[in-house]
Amino acid sequence: MDRIDLFRIFACVVESASFTRAANTLGIPRSSVSAAVINLEARVGARLLHRTTRKVSPTQDGTAFYERCLRLISDVEETEGLFRQTSVGPSGRLRVDVPGRIGRLIIAPALPEFIERHPQLDIELRITDRVVNLVEDSVDCVLRVGPLGDSGLIARKIGDLPLINVASPGYLAQHSAPRVPDDLTEHIAVNYASPSTGRVEDWEWIEDGEMRVMPMRARVTVNSAEAYIACCLAGLGLIQIPAYDVKHHLHARELVEVMPDHRAAPMPMTLLYPHRQHLSRRLQVFADWLEQLLKQEVL
Repeated sequence: MDRIDLFRIFACVVESASFTRAANTLGIPRSSVSAAVINLEARVGARLLHRTTRKVSPTQDGTAFYERCLRLISDVEETEGLFRQTSVGPSGRLRVDVPGRIGRLIIAPALPEFIERHPQLDIELRITDRVVNLVEDSVDCVLRVGPLGDSGLIARKIGDLPLINVASPGYLAQHSAPRVPDDLTEHIAVNYASPSTGRVEDWEWIEDGEMRVMPMRARVTVNSAEAYIACCLAGLGLIQIPAYDVKHHLHARELVEVMPDHRAAPMPMTLLYPHRQHLSRRLQVFADWLEQLLKQEVL
């Protein structure tokens, strides 16, 4: 077994978090997978995996080595395909994690066109609003909305997601529409609590180039976008929401935009992936397609 095969087996174990699943994926005996990892650890002189009865995870050295393995595997794959016919498109499996509403409303409905264009490419679309670790969760790229922490990942800026203020006609029939932020003292909102931290978001707007915030009175607090919109439709208060999220409600006149001159700052939308110089062809074509799709549909 040559070194690149060892690298591929090790990468599959990391991505599967299991020797057995890696063996099934690769179509080889579990004993061969275990022997390959032992061989590799002996070659590099470091423990690469934490092994428990339930899960296999990379050590700190293993995580760094995994990223180097991906680069080397990518180099080999690109070299092997260097002289293939240019008509052959990208192939393999791409694991993508995206926020819930964007995944369901925008990406999933558009995927048939992408799959038809790239018939050799399989997409594993994971839809979640939690923070994802690309290595531990075996994800090739993740779409994130909002400010980014220092993750050490490569960030590809897609654009800024506009936010608008909306209310239902039923709510506005009982309360005159707010025109400026000072009017908000006479109104109630549907409060949104972060599902990860529980922190309730303040009402925000930009004034004279600066961010202003105000805590709002609320009778209902929710922790999901679906509940947030549903409560607004029910007339329970004002909300601030990405414009694409309520586009059809606005067209149907089920919701009405208020205070259009006092919107919150748009939220950055970013695609994150591990490597810049070793971006696989399948990830490159998906990233280009996703950026174009999001700019057409939500930005």
